[in-house]
Amino acid sequence: MQVTIEPSITRHSRGIRMSKRRLNRTGLPVLIALVLGFLGACASVPDPASYEKPASHALTDTQGTRLGQLVREGLGDIADQSAFYPLVDGMDAFVARMAVVAAAERSLDVQYYIWHNDTSGVLLVNELLKAADRGVRVRLLLDDLDTAGKDAFLARFDAHPNIEVRLYNPFGYRGSRGIGFAGDLKRLNHRMHNKSLTADNQVTVVGGRNIGNEYFGAVAHTAFQDLDVMGVGPVVGKVSTMFDRYWNSDVVVPVAAFGLDDGSSDDTLPQARAALEQRAAEYMDSDYVRAIRADGALERLQLSKMTFLRGRATLLYDSPDKVTATEITADTHLAPQLAPLFTEARGEVVIVSPYFVPGEKLVDFFGDLADKGVRVRIITNSLAANDVGLVHAGYMRYREALIRRGVEMYEYKPDPSQITRNKKWIGSSEASLHAKTMGSGHQRVFVGSFNLDPRSIALNTEMGILIENETVATQLHDSFDTMVGRQAYRVELVDGKLRWTDPGTDGQAIIYDTEPHTTWWQRFAAGTLSLIVPESML
Repeated sequence: MQVTIEPSITRHSRGIRMSKRRLNRTGLPVLIALVLGFLGACASVPDPASYEKPASHALTDTQGTRLGQLVREGLGDIADQSAFYPLVDGMDAFVARMAVVAAAERSLDVQYYIWHNDTSGVLLVNELLKAADRGVRVRLLLDDLDTAGKDAFLARFDAHPNIEVRLYNPFGYRGSRGIGFAGDLKRLNHRMHNKSLTADNQVTVVGGRNIGNEYFGAVAHTAFQDLDVMGVGPVVGKVSTMFDRYWNSDVVVPVAAFGLDDGSSDDTLPQARAALEQRAAEYMDSDYVRAIRADGALERLQLSKMTFLRGRATLLYDSPDKVTATEITADTHLAPQLAPLFTEARGEVVIVSPYFVPGEKLVDFFGDLADKGVRVRIITNSLAANDVGLVHAGYMRYREALIRRGVEMYEYKPDPSQITRNKKWIGSSEASLHAKTMGSGHQRVFVGSFNLDPRSIALNTEMGILIENETVATQLHDSFDTMVGRQAYRVELVDGKLRWTDPGTDGQAIIYDTEPHTTWWQRFAAGTLSLIVPESML
């Protein structure tokens, strides 16, 4: 698949307290603002009877598209097996998405938790718009948490005759998300964390990356270590079926239902489009895009040159109705579907989970596996690397118990000198683990959006692909070995106290008796939160 990119077109509510003295000083205007804020929080989602929401489904007669022909010519008849190409490098992951969007002829089904208004986000939106211009049906499904301040743009984008935008579990109040949470926390605490992009029902990209510069190596001050896979074969139809379930779910609402002004009655729409095209043209001349060209990603990611690995694949995902489920079952929740990956493990289990809060049950579960002779190795973010300190506070509660039960624990270190990156691009000053992968023995690998924490298990919807391929599984184990050998602290108990061992860059290990590269305040704050924050808040 040869593509040239060219220019054209923790979210927790806080209570509000105010003393009598403060009220007297600030006066009536502040009181009115607060009252209006709480009234706004009570705004309701549009009544389904008040808007049209026609059901639509993935297109199936797409074998004759360019992507369909390329898949057939490159892989032949793969019967019941799918085929995958791992996307480890951020630039590759970005180019892959741009490529499949640019190659689409019939349909694009796009589902994301976060979509930033930055270089990568604008370029991908612009590519979606170009696809719609050439007649491609674009269905864009976004979680509503990240859309604050973007309503006008989404309404205008939705105004294109070949584009429809829908929102998962939307906020009735279209202002501050904090105010929205205050009025309806129980419902709105459930978010859609899924991430997929499918072109012509022939090629899909699934994994841990949202749409934003930090996920694609396009920002200098931070970098997320992440993983996606490009998939072809039967797994694509499974992803499309999942997308249809979400798209047509009662929990999903068309952006048009909110009655926002899309600007179609005046000059706003063409002006907005011109502004988008101008931004895209500027970004195409950015250091990041120049680095992509110099890196050779455009040449590597031609379908005829990519080496796909074949294997049976199972798509695991939460039901879109998880938001209303009252108990965790395999019918509505991903976690029970994933359990056999571990219970059937032989030899070794490796887990990469940036947000890891196992709870007592998973501590016992992994401990029992270790008792049976299964080597259990887990890597998560260190306190210094974690971009959500509250999650680390939850993880701290179980760290010693896991080690005592025989689980090998590693924590990702934010050392920029250890990041494997394209040296033509600006190096990062910070790094964080974001990949969510799990492997069993050297046979099966799970790649997706699922973290081993209470939020992924019980609250957010998640998805991922369980791949049966020895080469893919071996690659995961090898990359895990490389990561813990270069980019992680080994956490152990020595004389009853935690110790962090940094393997070092020159073979000289460095030992820490406290959380490495953190301040006393960070450690104090995390420790305090660990004692007081309910696990349901993590």
